[in-house]
Amino acid sequence: MLQVLEKYPTFNIDTIANIINKDTKYAKVYINRLKNRNLIQHLQRNVYTIQKDPLIVASRTIWPSYISLWTAFRYHNLTEQIPRKISVVTTRSKSRDNISIMNTTIIFERIPPKYFFGFLKIRMNEFEIFMASPEKALIDAVLLKRISATEIYSIIKENLNNLSSNRLIDYVLRTRNRALAKRFGWMLSSLGCKNANRLKKLTYKTIIPFDYARSATRMKNKEWGIIVNIGEI
Repeated sequence: MLQVLEKYPTFNIDTIANIINKDTKYAKVYINRLKNRNLIQHLQRNVYTIQKDPLIVASRTIWPSYISLWTAFRYHNLTEQIPRKISVVTTRSKSRDNISIMNTTIIFERIPPKYFFGFLKIRMNEFEIFMASPEKALIDAVLLKRISATEIYSIIKENLNNLSSNRLIDYVLRTRNRALAKRFGWMLSSLGCKNANRLKKLTYKTIIPFDYARSATRMKNKEWGIIVNIGEI
C-alpha cells in the first residue's frame, strides 16, 4: 500500500477505497490504522500524504492553487533567502488552517478569480507542481501586501535582466488594478524601463504611498501619483 501511495502527492479516503476496492466506510477504518501507525500524515480534512517534501504537497492540498511569494522567488533565483513558509494562492473562499510538515509551514492566501493566472507547471521528483511565474509572484506580493513594496523594488532592481518587463506590465494591465499600476509603473520607470508608460492608462489623480508598510511621508512623484516613502535598499 505504501508503495502505491508514493505515486500520489496527496490522497483521500476515496483514493484508498479505489486502491483496496472497498467502500468508503471500510476505507476510513483502513486510513485510520495507517495514521495511528504514523505511516501517513493527516494534512487537513480528508487530505493525507506520505511525501516528505513540502513543495510536492503544497499546491495539492487545495484546488485550484499555485505556490507564490518567497517560495516562488527562491525557485526562480530572485532571492537567496530560504523560506520557512510556503504561500499557496487559491481562489477558494473557505478558510484553511496552516499545515506543518517537515519543519515547514504551508499557509493559504485567497485572491479573487480575476487574479488567478500567471503560474507554471513544473516537475519535481516525478510530480507536477504549480508555481507562480517570477513576474506574477511579484504582483501577488503587492496585491496581498504580504511583502513590503520596498523589498519588491529591491528584488526587481537586482534581477531586472532576468525578468520580463513586458510580461510584468501585461500582467498588471490584466489585473485592471489601478493602485498596482501606479506602484509598478513608478518602480519600472525609475529603473529605466521605457515601456512602463503603458501602465499610465490605469493611473488616477489620487496620490498613494508607494510602500503600504511605511508611513506616508517623503517626496511625491507627480508623474505616477506616488508618495516615494521607500526605505533603505
